[in-house]
Amino acid sequence: MPIKKIKRTENALKVIDINNKGMGVAKSEQGAVYFIKNVVPGDIVDVRVYKKKGGFFEAEPINWIEKSADRTDPPCEHFGVCGGCKWQHLSYEAQLHFKEKGVLNNLLHIGKVSTPDVLPILGVENPYFYRNKMEFSFSNKRWLTSEEIAEENKIERNGLGFHKPLMWDKIVDINKCHLQAEPSNQIRNAVRRFAIEKEMPFFDLRAQKGFLRTLMIRNTLEGEVMVLIQFFEELKEKIELLLSFIKDHFPQVTSLLYCINSKGNDSLYDQEIRCFSGNEYITENLGGLQFRITAKSFYQTNPKQAGELYTIAKDFAQLKLQDTVYDLYTGTGTIALTLAHECKKIIGIESVPDAIKAANENAKLNGIDNAFFEVGDMKTCFNDIFIKKYGKADVVITDPPRDGMHKDVVAKLLKLAPKRIVYISCNSASQARDLELMRKNYKVVKSQAVDMFPQTHHVENVVLLHSKASDELT
Repeated sequence: MPIKKIKRTENALKVIDINNKGMGVAKSEQGAVYFIKNVVPGDIVDVRVYKKKGGFFEAEPINWIEKSADRTDPPCEHFGVCGGCKWQHLSYEAQLHFKEKGVLNNLLHIGKVSTPDVLPILGVENPYFYRNKMEFSFSNKRWLTSEEIAEENKIERNGLGFHKPLMWDKIVDINKCHLQAEPSNQIRNAVRRFAIEKEMPFFDLRAQKGFLRTLMIRNTLEGEVMVLIQFFEELKEKIELLLSFIKDHFPQVTSLLYCINSKGNDSLYDQEIRCFSGNEYITENLGGLQFRITAKSFYQTNPKQAGELYTIAKDFAQLKLQDTVYDLYTGTGTIALTLAHECKKIIGIESVPDAIKAANENAKLNGIDNAFFEVGDMKTCFNDIFIKKYGKADVVITDPPRDGMHKDVVAKLLKLAPKRIVYISCNSASQARDLELMRKNYKVVKSQAVDMFPQTHHVENVVLLHSKASDELT
């Protein structure tokens, strides 16, 4: 798609909607479409147009003629800079409205789904401090404001925070993040101060050198805290000095971990995780079950709302004690283990071996013996051998990544022909695309959106599908 950089203004545009990237949508009297940063529906603004991409323009506001009744004052001092929480300026009630509207539009226009029984979107009690995992990056060249650049005094260039959007080598130094409960901010700020005081080298993203690389903080609803620091170099004295500082000043940290990562990216999954103090894991309670979460574990980042999501999935699935259930993209088995007591057996399938290892450990931890987990490629695992081993599925739960299910997985699912499918998705556009592929064999019965990520445009959606063939037989 051709992109043209331009520079001009457009006056008195009324924002009428929000797109799937969280940008405001406006149309000029001539019919031109504008995607505008940092505005909300109901705003009337003058804008600076900076880009033409395909059939629309991208712009940013330079003057507000009228502000929307749905506009709020963002509580975060970093709003508009760090790139996260892009909807803080939109009231939570309006966030829910536009998320639900976006899901239904995708179901209708992409999935060709006639309006099913749509249940109201499920919001959260507290739209802040809900995440159980945050990852921050160290940088020796943090992003500076124009005011800081203009100062004559020497400026501290080291920072610990989030990547600046469209500037991969610049880190926005974060003072207070509103996504994770304390002691998250306390730990991050203390680590930064101590590291600067002890002259520990922050990472140089361009040169790929330094000492301090990333800081990860995970917590549980029960109050357990995990801290993991990635070091680029194995400087034993400095490592012990920093980790001892954390251990001494934050006794609530129950799992203090580190690793030495000198490769080109900061992914943890191929790294050896070392335990400095405490356990190698933290434990979360969900639906009466315990889940051990390691540094590499995938786990829902909003655990309180995850419990609500799984309750909806269970209600949609209508499980019977004689049912055989397949759980596709099972991860560490949270959905499978939550539903295990509702059915004869449930089989979780996942392509990541470490996730399946964790799922088996969690099954053992909870004394569940009717949940089985297999490592496999979804496109090939539903073969005769697999079905002979576990039996034909009565119900399938699927919770794929943002890209949705591969078309070959959809084809395998159609061949498997379960009576019911519960499709959980974090991207209603890819979900709707997959539903359209299944439309000949399945009908959408119910749909409900669940807000897992307040202050962002992201939303989960749960859909129940019934086999048309099974309906004809009943």
